[in-house]
Amino acid sequence: MKRKTEKTKENLEKNMAKKTTEERKTKAGKKQTKKSIPKAVGTKEKELQEKADELNDKYLRLYSEFDNYRKRTIKEKLDLNRTASEGVISELLPVLDDFERAIESTADSKDCEAVKEGVKLIYNKFKAIMEKKGLKPILAIGEEFDTDFHEAITYIPAPSKDLKGKIVDEIEKGYLLSDKVIRFSKVVIGN
Repeated sequence: MKRKTEKTKENLEKNMAKKTTEERKTKAGKKQTKKSIPKAVGTKEKELQEKADELNDKYLRLYSEFDNYRKRTIKEKLDLNRTASEGVISELLPVLDDFERAIESTADSKDCEAVKEGVKLIYNKFKAIMEKKGLKPILAIGEEFDTDFHEAITYIPAPSKDLKGKIVDEIEKGYLLSDKVIRFSKVVIGN
């Protein structure tokens, strides 16, 4: 029995020694973990901060790039409008010159036919320039009323049955510029 007791004591001592060793290892592991957790958190926090800084930098660059793009397109649009106007005006200058010559020549002229002929020539020249730029008149008289092209000013009794619901008179001519309405025809409709 003595032997059994001795063996039991030995076993207990071994078990105690194992537990103590395990506890030490566990405590040491916990200490390491506690020490490494702040390091891991600090490292993770640093990585997140670097990522946030990088994303913020990208955002600022994109914002700046977009702002520059917006400014550049506004400037280009203004330049384009100025250049387009310049082209049309320079083509209309000869018509202006013709009007000035016509006014000078009619001051002394008593011939009405010559004045009419001069005005017609200027009108045709002006009309040709405008058509070259894409201006087209909107057809109105005798056409069906179309709200996409016409603006009804008033209704009058139709002169004939076939003109009912159609345009019988045009107060102001409408125009298309490159197939876009720039001025609606002001019309009178027969009913």
